[in-house]
Amino acid sequence: MLATLGELPEDLDHWALELKWDGVRALAYVSGEGVQVCGRRGSDVTTHYPELASLSDGLAGQQAILDGEIVAFEDGRPSFERLQRRMHVARPTPLLIRSVPIRYVVFDLLSLNGQPLFDLPYSERRAMLQELDIAAGTIEVPPYLPAHDAEQVVELLAYTKEEQLEGLVAKRLDSRYQPGRRVTTWRKIKNVLTQDVVVCGWRPGQGRRQSSVGSLLVGVYESGEIRFAGHVGTGFSDVALDEITALLTPLEQETSACSGEIPREVARDAHWVQPLHVGEVAFAEWTRDDRLRHPSWRGLRPDKEPEDAIRETR
Repeated sequence: MLATLGELPEDLDHWALELKWDGVRALAYVSGEGVQVCGRRGSDVTTHYPELASLSDGLAGQQAILDGEIVAFEDGRPSFERLQRRMHVARPTPLLIRSVPIRYVVFDLLSLNGQPLFDLPYSERRAMLQELDIAAGTIEVPPYLPAHDAEQVVELLAYTKEEQLEGLVAKRLDSRYQPGRRVTTWRKIKNVLTQDVVVCGWRPGQGRRQSSVGSLLVGVYESGEIRFAGHVGTGFSDVALDEITALLTPLEQETSACSGEIPREVARDAHWVQPLHVGEVAFAEWTRDDRLRHPSWRGLRPDKEPEDAIRETR
């Protein structure tokens, strides 16, 4: 179940607020046989995060399906950049696990002891989750704030901005869980605009990067086709650029997968690729010609399909 980008609702009495965690979404299937962790694309990522095996101990033989976010922290804040070091490693070494520890932030309970809970309201699912008392070590079950107190809501929003957190998620107290759907009963209130993009090509860099990626050409899905959204040339480390170059080189094709007009100065030295990979950018706003203004690369999103990169607007 996915949230829609929006503003704080006016009827706050019917909503709850959670912090928005800057990580990757994951479902955990817990039983007496162990723990299986799946990403948004349905891929099994259990071996990526062996720390989550402790969930079976916390549930003491009970069966459950949990929904949450895998997060890496840096200086007390979620760091998507730091999490990148774990996302792409199927079997992390003990050294990597120690140097980039992760936490599983659980915010929903979808099934308990074989009983599906999709049709229960959010408030009841959340109460049942709290009663499980599974928060320990790598596992967190942070509280949520009933949004009826407008003064507390203002304070929470101010806190997220001061701490440079991504924002809040507002969820209707009576919302049922609708798997696979993007709904208005869950709303993302972001402090920083981010957008999933499809990598459609690249332009060479300068100096020693003349034959490798200097910037990425990206698009977003609208009305079933990829529309060109601009180029991203900042936010990359040298290591990230080398990895992206190796990833995209075998995917080159002669023409762009984007619909719409491509600026001549961009197309002149563009290397187009098959639109198979998704990334995330932070940006200032959408321009009048539907381009990302001042985009900065945040990292690849192997947990998402290209079709997930739909344009998000307020």
